Amino acid sequence: MKRTTFATLTLVLGSGLIGAGLTSADEGTHWGYSGTHGPEHWGEIDPHFTACKTGRAQTPIDITDRVEADLPRIGFHYKPGGHDEVNNGHTIQVDYDAGSTITLDGREFTLKQFHFHTPSENHIDGHEFPMEAHLVHADAEGNLAVIAVMFEEGPENLALATPWAAMPRAQGHTAHLASKASAEALLPADRAYYRFDGSLTTPPCSEGVTWLVMKHPVSASHGQLVKFARAMGHPEQPADPAAECAGRSGVNRFSRYRSDLDYALNPSRTRTD
Repeated sequence: MKRTTFATLTLVLGSGLIGAGLTSADEGTHWGYSGTHGPEHWGEIDPHFTACKTGRAQTPIDITDRVEADLPRIGFHYKPGGHDEVNNGHTIQVDYDAGSTITLDGREFTLKQFHFHTPSENHIDGHEFPMEAHLVHADAEGNLAVIAVMFEEGPENLALATPWAAMPRAQGHTAHLASKASAEALLPADRAYYRFDGSLTTPPCSEGVTWLVMKHPVSASHGQLVKFARAMGHPEQPADPAAECAGRSGVNRFSRYRSDLDYALNPSRTRTD
């Protein structure tokens, strides 16, 4: 059933970006990750969620088949701007000041926030990473572009120091960062990436979201990975997250570890899990 396995998608390698449309669902609809409100039933519990069942370009994916292309680079115009951090029970989100943008195909997208998932939502050649960051952008028309950065266990990541120091441990809690967090510092030095058109990762599963997945992972220390996992209520996170995550099935990943792009953008939405 969809949401328990990955789609394989032929995509373009390069550094271009296109806009994406966003639709919103009934905020009163209950949905979750198990039982009658779980992913297998998302397309049935609300007429706005039909794409969850019938969509043809759903995210996340396992990036396998690729087509080489020489595309223009992303124009990054970031400055430190992460100011407040919230634990919504499914992700740690850092809200960003206005004024940081990317330019793609002559269009400007403003960075709204970045947040994290454990383990990674997307896979690369069947490999699941212990953590993934999503940098969420929107243009003037509300089209979405999401830059995804994979993390592997290694040296401590200094870009995580500020948000990790203030990380709220309890669901619903917010913290003000002691200094502005830098989204640019989260990016790998080599900014080659995979590009594909996908969807929101949760109801209403709206398609037309542009995904840019960085080809090269960045590092995070074992302690940093475990701290985030515990904040998300996963104290059982393995001693070797990278090795253990690689062995998890898609079913376990979606039912226990999925966080939520659309919820991060719309924290008032009601959910049950």
